[in-house]
Amino acid sequence: MLKRILLFSLTNILVIITISFFMRLLGVGPYITQYGLDYNSLAVFCLLWGMAGSFISLMLSKFMAKTMMGVKLVDANDPHYGAVVRKVHEFARGAGISKMPEVGVYNSAEVNAFATGPSRNNSLVAVSTGLLQSMNESEVEGVLAHEVAHIQNGDMVTMTLIQGVVNAFVMFFARIAAFALSNALRSDNEREGGLGYFGHFIAVMVFEIMFGFLGMFVIAFFSRFREYRADAGGAKLAGSQKMIAALERLKLNFNRVDDSAESMRAMKISSRKGLMNFLSTHPSLDNRIAALKRAS
Repeated sequence: MLKRILLFSLTNILVIITISFFMRLLGVGPYITQYGLDYNSLAVFCLLWGMAGSFISLMLSKFMAKTMMGVKLVDANDPHYGAVVRKVHEFARGAGISKMPEVGVYNSAEVNAFATGPSRNNSLVAVSTGLLQSMNESEVEGVLAHEVAHIQNGDMVTMTLIQGVVNAFVMFFARIAAFALSNALRSDNEREGGLGYFGHFIAVMVFEIMFGFLGMFVIAFFSRFREYRADAGGAKLAGSQKMIAALERLKLNFNRVDDSAESMRAMKISSRKGLMNFLSTHPSLDNRIAALKRAS
């Protein structure tokens, strides 16, 4: 737990230092002036903070996955997991990836795998021991092909861009709304008043939560779309039957998925149904299987 807190803190410090440097470099001044909001400064401020955090997280994604999830890298000569590495590399070559992904295994009873990394040629495919123990060779191949398809499609970068843009819009409109609210509470003849510094700060946070919730629908929609596309790509690499078999096996093992690591939710290869289905980052397994069967 202490290691995770330290890593999280160091990441945030790095984000703050990097953004502050670029703001000074670009000469971005305060966005609230005596004349009102400077929309140009506000837009640059929000874009930098919204995009920079997402891209720094992307750059650190492999390191964070290895550290927080305990992923141990393996190679093609590993006596236990060498076949997994060879299969990932086979799919990567078939997908036209020039630099082979790193392959890792982490000790967990959950039935899961994920791909991460800042680019197609700097990526990681990680698989849980629970998945390897509960699936046969063909089913494992289906999962590995799905993860390689994520790398082939550049999904990590795409989702980072979408997340960054959504972050920027949330910050931008939250500050405009807070400023408007403060002005509405200020009388015509009163230069002071309004929300005050702390009230404005709280209003920004409240509006960010509200707009951020709406932004989650956009992010979840694109995330579900990329899962369908990765399933289709996995079917091309490994074959439709192996991809379908992998998803059907996931249905049988679905209750074994560990929901405790909420920070790694985006890496899950399955999703629960519920009233908040539109906020789900993954389509239901039934829908994914049906889509593959229609395409085959």
